[in-house]
Amino acid sequence: MSSLYSHVSLALLTDLYEVTMAYGYWKKQMAEDEAVFHLFFRKMPFQGGFAMAAGLHDVIEFVKRFRFEQSDLDYLSTLQGNDGSPLFEPPFLDYLANLEFTCDIDAIPEGDMVFAYEPLVRVQGPIIQCQLLESALLTLTNFSTLIATKGARVSLATEGDSILEFGLRRAQGIDGALTASRAAFIGGCTATSNVFAGKMLGIPVKGTHAHSWIMAFETELESFQAYAEAMPENCVFLVDTYDTLQGVRNAIEVGKWLHEHGRPLLGIRLDSGDLNYLSIESRKMLDEAGFPEAEIFASNELNETLIADLKHQGAKIAVWGVGTNLVTGQTQSALDGVYKLSAYRKKGAEKWQYKLKLSEQMTKVSNPGILQIRRFENPQGEYVADALYDIYSDLSQGCTIVDPFDQTRQRVLPKEMKSRDVLAPIFRKGKQVYKDPSLVEIQAYGKEQLAKFDKSIKRFFNAHVYPVGMEKSLFEYKIKLVDKIRDRLAKSKK
Repeated sequence: MSSLYSHVSLALLTDLYEVTMAYGYWKKQMAEDEAVFHLFFRKMPFQGGFAMAAGLHDVIEFVKRFRFEQSDLDYLSTLQGNDGSPLFEPPFLDYLANLEFTCDIDAIPEGDMVFAYEPLVRVQGPIIQCQLLESALLTLTNFSTLIATKGARVSLATEGDSILEFGLRRAQGIDGALTASRAAFIGGCTATSNVFAGKMLGIPVKGTHAHSWIMAFETELESFQAYAEAMPENCVFLVDTYDTLQGVRNAIEVGKWLHEHGRPLLGIRLDSGDLNYLSIESRKMLDEAGFPEAEIFASNELNETLIADLKHQGAKIAVWGVGTNLVTGQTQSALDGVYKLSAYRKKGAEKWQYKLKLSEQMTKVSNPGILQIRRFENPQGEYVADALYDIYSDLSQGCTIVDPFDQTRQRVLPKEMKSRDVLAPIFRKGKQVYKDPSLVEIQAYGKEQLAKFDKSIKRFFNAHVYPVGMEKSLFEYKIKLVDKIRDRLAKSKK
């Protein structure tokens, strides 16, 4: 994995109940029975109209290395039950020692759009293996998807301007910072301040200097001059340590020295105050002094809505530095991803038993089947609707989709409409069949895909709900299964 843990066994990156359930499957001779699980979320992040899938690369790397090493087994052997006896029998630990990954995995490629209740990942194989993957797949997918989505929202707000991600100092730990840098880049950021992310992931790194550099000198002008002499090709001066507009004047004076020595003044950075007013005034000063190419960088707790507002006001900012609000998700601390069993069959059996989790809230009733997403587009190449369907359903003649929360809302998607299946094969019988693209390719793909959706789903407030429906026969089967389970429950209470 492209992380701090590339040389450490991650088999125990799981919750204890995954291992106790695995033990139960083994104990009841169910370990090799086949199952299908789907990983999905129920609520759109940031109350927006889309999410951008991310984290698949780390899922692939985790799965490729999934095996229990002796140190893992030694640790598990020390765990005790409430009665003080070993939690797991030695033969079970021997079983884990010889466990080889043999599942099929399908997933949404990184950079593609995903919507509530659509599976980001589908896992099919021996139930014990599927179960042991749950917690890791969720942690590898949830956070990355959250931050990639935030990055895409920031990218939309800047309208093509450069974005520097510099949230390292505010991120949730070292690995959180690394994951956030990668996901933010997928979402559309240009570069990161995180040098470790640059080394590990190949993301371009950018940076200027801090207020401490200026404060270390007697005057601001002296500090700018010293920096220009030390880093003549990297001069973006932070101008708000004392008096912002005077800082711009000092930057211009040193910029003239740079020009005399054949070096460029790359720009100035604003980090406080009225960014709209200061950027406009700074732009005038730079242009009048003969530095029209010098860019204005801005930072200071920016997010997509603030950036959009500054753009609307006419701010003359060319490069946006976004930190805390990007790498932490800020307004949303986590994506509510879940991992649910949807199909089961005994080893050697041909027929699947479709499963669902029942709830008094329809929003928490899971979907049965072995699911795929078909995305339809109009003649103009714009995506118009997604159909959630079972892989054994025939969609060759088109399909009708039903809103699962309002079955009066239905839509016919004719066979003539161009469409594609979104979930891609990643592993087959434990072997990787998917070519993992580069980060630059993923970022480009994400921009391309997001551009194919109507701008109404990209609004930051009151975003349009993109049509995602269940294929009609699947929806009808779900309702029958819900009724069947409720009837069985009612009879058991008599």
